[in-house]
Amino acid sequence: MRSLKKIYLLNIAFILAFQPSFSQRYMSKSSEITFYSKAPMEDIDAVNTKGTSAFDVKSGNIAFSIPIRSFAFKNKLMQEHFNENYLESEKYPKATFKGKVTGFKEEGGVQNVSAEGDLTIHGVTKKIITTGEFEFKEGKIFLKSSFPVALQDYKIKIPKIVFYNIAEVIDVNMGFEYTKAN
Repeated sequence: MRSLKKIYLLNIAFILAFQPSFSQRYMSKSSEITFYSKAPMEDIDAVNTKGTSAFDVKSGNIAFSIPIRSFAFKNKLMQEHFNENYLESEKYPKATFKGKVTGFKEEGGVQNVSAEGDLTIHGVTKKIITTGEFEFKEGKIFLKSSFPVALQDYKIKIPKIVFYNIAEVIDVNMGFEYTKAN
């Protein structure tokens, strides 16, 4: 429990460190991050609702932090292997993204946007470009995005014994709800 509290505090510190450049800040109120692995022997999915994010409307700066240990699996043994063997969540407790969104306007309706920045998973940082949807509604901003993550790109090793159980590329889906920061 102590380590989860520490990870949560580190996530908040990450977001706060990003805040000074914000002029019209929005902070995430809730989140849902899922991943899905479709493999010949077994499909694996997990969900995480502990992600935090900040978004600045004027500059387009965006950051998020996701505690790895907070991914929940249907099978507890999978969750244990995910944390101990694959993502090594004690050593690499979070995944982060820092980048810039283009195409967002603070007006109603669904807007297609793109984001470019640095995604860090398992201690490896890669530049990515992805697309998503922002919706500005009733003073809140809703973000939806999907993108693939190749395990090899982030030095996540899969033992040969379970090679057919885990896909080489994982589908990640993210959703954040933002409210204006004080």
